[in-house]
Amino acid sequence: PILVARRDKEAYSSLVCALFGYGRADLIVRFLDSLDFSLLDADETEITKAFSSHYYRFQNSRDVSEFFMTLKRLKKEVDLETLFLDGYAKENSVIHGVNSIITQMRSVNSYSSRGYDFLVSKQVHRTKGASALKRWMMFLRWMVRDDETDFGLWKGVDEKDLIIPLDTHTFNVSQKLGLLNRKTYDLQAAIELTNKLREFDPEDPVKYDFALYRLGQEKIV
Repeated sequence: PILVARRDKEAYSSLVCALFGYGRADLIVRFLDSLDFSLLDADETEITKAFSSHYYRFQNSRDVSEFFMTLKRLKKEVDLETLFLDGYAKENSVIHGVNSIITQMRSVNSYSSRGYDFLVSKQVHRTKGASALKRWMMFLRWMVRDDETDFGLWKGVDEKDLIIPLDTHTFNVSQKLGLLNRKTYDLQAAIELTNKLREFDPEDPVKYDFALYRLGQEKIV
């Protein structure tokens, strides 16, 4: 999904790419390539019409339309970084920052379905047993880190506060390498792995994300 997000390097379109970033990479890119991101500024009737035949895995056409309408309403109201910082600034917590965005997304659109709720995620109030928020943490990596891979658009968030975007490849390879003892795939595991990676680089622990992911994906470990 970062291949598509890199074309605009803009927060709202990047969030679309990140939250649809689950499943096979080729199918993700094919779906994202079919989206017209200018619709984030369009009339809602136009959005509904444009996505009448769009669907992706758990999301039907209504879910896709409602998601774009949510972001369109949000975009009219607030800068996404500002909204994130409202939560993050209290304790330098990226989880609070994500909760701030999700809360506002729910506020501007009360629509709910299984597919839509999976896409947007729920607010996190406890880390054990909670979703690892992999797609949200991937989005934050793009926005905050500034290198040849990530975009570095958000200057108000410190790289050291990021949490690794934990998927099953990274989870499994981290256990095999002795970086992670936790057996449950959840947000707590992502935090524990990030804390371990801080021992190697306390200022930028998430920089190891891609290497760990590839080790697992390519079955090198």
